[in-house]
Amino acid sequence: MGAYHEFAKGIIRENPVLRLLLGFCPTLAVTTTAVNGIGMGLATMFVLLGSNIVISLIARFIPDKVRIPSYIVVIATFVTIVDLIIQAFSPELNKALGIFIPLIVVNCIILGRAEAFASKNNLVYSILDGLGMGCGFTLALFILASIREILGNGTIFGISLFADVFPPILVFILPPGAFLTLGVMIAGVVALEKKMGATK
Repeated sequence: MGAYHEFAKGIIRENPVLRLLLGFCPTLAVTTTAVNGIGMGLATMFVLLGSNIVISLIARFIPDKVRIPSYIVVIATFVTIVDLIIQAFSPELNKALGIFIPLIVVNCIILGRAEAFASKNNLVYSILDGLGMGCGFTLALFILASIREILGNGTIFGISLFADVFPPILVFILPPGAFLTLGVMIAGVVALEKKMGATK
């Protein structure tokens, strides 16, 4: 029960984007296509998982005065690794995500989980927390990006859905469309939680 809870909390109840309202910069900036959303989500999950593991193992050895700088060094190491992997295996995705891959270093989701959870919990729970938060972040980005791509481009994963029958609504691939779609998603999650709470 405890292990499942640590993983599942990041999917909806403590979803980084939809409930904790963290990581909005990459969420709004790169979610113009489903591929970008998945790519950014998986990159962030890799960093979350790696940094949670390392910080959980070394936290008790780090002096309190250099705690945060030490965590940032760990996080930056994993960001560098994932950045180099994306550059090597998917140059197009690297070009699409641009500066937002290096900026994972200062993503408040990563540092927040390192400070609030990984540094205070054992390795297994830290792994489950990293996986759960990473999956929740990836899921939120994928859904947001899919809605924006379908409505704004008329495609999903680059495949045309409507041909000339349904003209794309350009606003959805622009910043206002990102804010609008994300707002509707957050409202939907809050309404779902209230409904679930009322039926208990």
